[in-house]
Amino acid sequence: MAKAVTLADIGKRLNVSAVTVSKALSGQKGVSAEMRSRIIEIAEEMGYTKSATEEKKSYTIGVIVAERYLGDGQSFYWQLYQEISQRAIAVNCFTIFEVIEHRMEKEGGLPKIITEKKVDGLIVMGAFKSGYANYLACAVKIPFLYLDTPGTLDTCDSVVSNNLMGGYRMTNYLFEMGHSRIGYVGTRLATTSIDDRYLGYVKSLMGHGIPLREDWIIDDRDRETGAVDAEINFRLPKEMPTAFFCNCDTSACILIRKLKDAGYSVPGDVSVVGFDNFVTERFQDVGLTTYEINTKEMARRAVHILTHKLNNSNYSTGMFMLPGRFIERDSVSRIGPEVPFI
Repeated sequence: MAKAVTLADIGKRLNVSAVTVSKALSGQKGVSAEMRSRIIEIAEEMGYTKSATEEKKSYTIGVIVAERYLGDGQSFYWQLYQEISQRAIAVNCFTIFEVIEHRMEKEGGLPKIITEKKVDGLIVMGAFKSGYANYLACAVKIPFLYLDTPGTLDTCDSVVSNNLMGGYRMTNYLFEMGHSRIGYVGTRLATTSIDDRYLGYVKSLMGHGIPLREDWIIDDRDRETGAVDAEINFRLPKEMPTAFFCNCDTSACILIRKLKDAGYSVPGDVSVVGFDNFVTERFQDVGLTTYEINTKEMARRAVHILTHKLNNSNYSTGMFMLPGRFIERDSVSRIGPEVPFI
């Protein structure tokens, strides 16, 4: 029978005391966020479990998301919820899902799973309008955290992908492929994720000494409802760039269809890159170069943090940011030598 992993074993791996490990795992003060995160990682890697005297609790976790994210072809959050549900089951917990309708988000009101006391903790998945997000932050009295969006208050915990650096990486890649006339697809101020990816795009342009052109910024959705509409939005500019960075794969695929309908070939005439590595079969016209969001790790982190908050009211991690992964496919053509940084 294998020897049980102790706090001292974990501390030895990191050259810290067992007391520090205990504080980190129990959410007590006195441990930096970076060290706490590292201790948690090593504890899970080594298979640490609490002593038999500690009762393993089961919790019901609520997950809410805005209605606008679940429209036709926008199923990224369905996939993320499935990852959360699977992870919850793995740690003896269960999930309940509720969609927040546009009217409630606009007028206010707590989710039914909260008012009917059906859940012990809550995961707020995706960005809500600032007014409703602030309302939730003040009105929800059970432990909760934000997933795929930063918290509205300094005291809120959240798990997010590094959208800014992802946008920076994707735009840099287009420069590496010889492009310097690069547009962006995404309605600014619609979500924090879109804005952060846009800021990564701008950061890359600045690093290469290329001025921003507003006529190459294309809206993909309604700012109020979040609805992605290929007929109302996706207006192609009169003077076309040679490449576009799109804030998500769904918008990238719609743009590719719009370009082809307008007589452009992809990637022959115009190159396109996306973000999140989520494309349904109905959109797969060309292999899309993209930046993958690590949904499994996001879900694992979210469940881990929330269950620890449920076990210890003082436990807090602040914002936990995860890197993504660049995936190169067929939607970008090289048009010249790499454009270096100035």
